[in-house]
Amino acid sequence: MSIILAQTIIEDKNVAIDQNNEAEINVTGIKKYFGEIKAVDGVDLRVKKGELFGHLGPNGAGKSTIIRMLTTILTPDAGDARIVGLDLRKQRAEIRKFLGVCPQEIVIAETLNAKENVTFVGQMYGIPTPLAKQTATRLLSQLGIAGCKDRSKNLSGAMKRRLNLAMALVHKPRIIFLDEPTAGLDPQTRRLVWDFIRDLKNTGSTIILTTHDMVEADALSDRIAIIDQGKIIALGTPQVLKEQFGTGNILEIQLLHKEDLDLIKEKLRTLSFITKVTDASDQRLLISFAGGLKNFATILQRGILDHINEVENISFRQNTLEDVFLHLTGRRLRE
Repeated sequence: MSIILAQTIIEDKNVAIDQNNEAEINVTGIKKYFGEIKAVDGVDLRVKKGELFGHLGPNGAGKSTIIRMLTTILTPDAGDARIVGLDLRKQRAEIRKFLGVCPQEIVIAETLNAKENVTFVGQMYGIPTPLAKQTATRLLSQLGIAGCKDRSKNLSGAMKRRLNLAMALVHKPRIIFLDEPTAGLDPQTRRLVWDFIRDLKNTGSTIILTTHDMVEADALSDRIAIIDQGKIIALGTPQVLKEQFGTGNILEIQLLHKEDLDLIKEKLRTLSFITKVTDASDQRLLISFAGGLKNFATILQRGILDHINEVENISFRQNTLEDVFLHLTGRRLRE
């Protein structure tokens, strides 16, 4: 949250910025080890001004460590990183005032109401109280929680999450880090937050989004980095990633009996347009193939399922980021 970064705020905001550097975040070869554990093992990253950059990876992949370094909480063991043109090692205090951080954990002053929480953070950044109150009212209204007079401890979890987001934005940060901003929200509220994030991007803010929601990453991100075992293993727009690492259309078959998996795989080997068969969890096969609906019909007509005891479910869909992640890492994001 912004309070963490506000602890060393400097009043003089006229810090020299490298205006010729288009990248707001420019990272080369950064590493972070914890004993024998290589949490981040040589990452290169360049995030452009005004970009909404998605950050995906399973638990333990290193993405949280990367974010903690970029937000000045941790110091890299090796490599170089510049944020808005400033050296991450030498100018940490100066960098912090350009950042807004909305963490996954809810961090609020529970005895204050929503407006008081947001105003308080604004004051910590040196914003005059009248302007901080005005900004707080606007942000809370945009997020659908204006007028909440109760102490924040009495708010619902979804309202607290939106309050945390407003607290991270009150000082109009140049770079915004969002960690699971819609976790636990109902579909309607999630859409409200998505629209808010899109509007935020349209103001020119640079946004780093960490999420386990592949649909969210696909819908919001300009580019996505997939992190695994401390390294970036894929980087590109959602569409490019799906084209580069996806394998076309997906037929998903869920079986009741595990012994039927090998039988289906054997039959699928006879079809030339099948590009990949992935054995997922819960007796599920993900069958990637070219040719669209025509070849989907061929799979059914060839009697692939004729000798199967029972099929729990069968579905046809286009390639998704979830499929890309499964292809690259061999597991689903939440596993």
